[in-house]
Amino acid sequence: MYQALYRTYRPETFEGLMGQEHIIRILKNQLETGTTSHAYLFSGTRGTGKTTVARILAKGLNCMGEGNRPCGTCSSCREIRDGLFLDVIEIDAASNNGVDNIRELRESVKYPPSVGRKKVYIIDEVHMLSPGAFNALLKTLEEPPEYVTFILATTELQKLPATILSRCLRLDFRRVSEKSLKEGIQRICGELGVVMEEDATGVIAAAADGSVRDCLSILDQCTAAGSGRVTRQDVLEVLGTPGEEIFIEWTDRILRHQIPEALQMLDTLLGEGKEVRQLMKDWISHYRNLMLTKFMKNPEDLINLSKENVERIREQSQRTDMAEISDAILQLSRTLQDARWSTQPRILLEVAIVTLASGMADQPPLIRPAAPPAPKASPVPKASPAPTVPKATETSSVPDTDGLWHRIFEDGEAMKSSYNLIRTCTSLQSVGETEFTVAATSEIKKQYVLDNKDGLEKLMEKHTGRFRSLRCIVGGEGEGQAGGRDTLEERKARIENAFNIHVEIE
Repeated sequence: MYQALYRTYRPETFEGLMGQEHIIRILKNQLETGTTSHAYLFSGTRGTGKTTVARILAKGLNCMGEGNRPCGTCSSCREIRDGLFLDVIEIDAASNNGVDNIRELRESVKYPPSVGRKKVYIIDEVHMLSPGAFNALLKTLEEPPEYVTFILATTELQKLPATILSRCLRLDFRRVSEKSLKEGIQRICGELGVVMEEDATGVIAAAADGSVRDCLSILDQCTAAGSGRVTRQDVLEVLGTPGEEIFIEWTDRILRHQIPEALQMLDTLLGEGKEVRQLMKDWISHYRNLMLTKFMKNPEDLINLSKENVERIREQSQRTDMAEISDAILQLSRTLQDARWSTQPRILLEVAIVTLASGMADQPPLIRPAAPPAPKASPVPKASPAPTVPKATETSSVPDTDGLWHRIFEDGEAMKSSYNLIRTCTSLQSVGETEFTVAATSEIKKQYVLDNKDGLEKLMEKHTGRFRSLRCIVGGEGEGQAGGRDTLEERKARIENAFNIHVEIE
């Protein structure tokens, strides 16, 4: 039966491992001197060899051969390789994460090994254990019998309790360098009789991003066609998604103000089947990486990329101004937000590309929604003893009503997609002391605004720091009588509220 390459070429001894020299040196020395720990914690990103090293260490603890351990050829080593060795127990914490599972483990720990020297428990994805299971494991993990060794493996170290961390010898697995991955690819291809072009090897190693398993999985797909030769184009077709090199090149087009070339890159990517919204997300992540590498000396873990990819990003970051990075992140984020409800997200991204490449990202929008005409002024009643009020409209306490209305809908659309319909058919006319007035384009739209009255009032309170009631009108007219205008009594009440004066109608 066919086995995947990452299983077929899984190392059986320390000599076959790619990378992790610092860990190999520690474990080999402990095996030679008989100073192995009672509990290990292997942490690191996926595919860096945690489970493989755990099995090799289990072989070393039970190896019957002479010389360097493990030998990989004795009966114990072969049985551990085949999963038949009774004293090496592998537990998947993702599916055995309850207190009862750990209690069963604690009971089995009491019994000595049946055939080997050591009883080894390998607990994979240990961060998936429940809090109760962690508590049940603590005492056994701290003081197990001398014939028991625990090896815990995790990809999310931050999820483990400090009580677990303090009871283990922690070994951090690093991402494997592209150089080591390339050497491994060429060696395996030589054994398979496959010709791998040099640039194709580089693309696979870069896409694997330090993960040996990902590297071999990509190689497995590339060799599955059976042509006997793998080119760079073959690898790109297998990957299906743009790698970091695509976004580096795309960003270079923007920095050089090459608008036609940047638009052509988008067309090419979409023609290859890429999803436009995912491209926006990945491009935002690339600009974030540019920002982090500009200010951090060792950002490898934070941006979750290999050392070689970090160096490529750092080189681009050094020749990119921080203002350009910030503008790009904000512009693309706004575009992604608008694309959530758009049926033409490609056009939005094309506009963003033109905006960024032409240097207009820091300019105010060229097109703003037109506000409805202001309400026609009516004869103003005289106020006594206070001076006469010049206009009978509410005075806005927030002068930039367009900007305020835009910010309100940025929050509103994140909570409820239907707010986008309100934005397109309304404008904010005024903001007074106790109420704010919204103009709708029709009676139907007005009713839709009133249906969302509570939500809009809460958003207005959030952005102005004060509760105001919503008042909605149609077009530029009021809601009162006689042709849709306010009555004198309504105007009197609004003027008194706005200016804190007493008004008399003559």
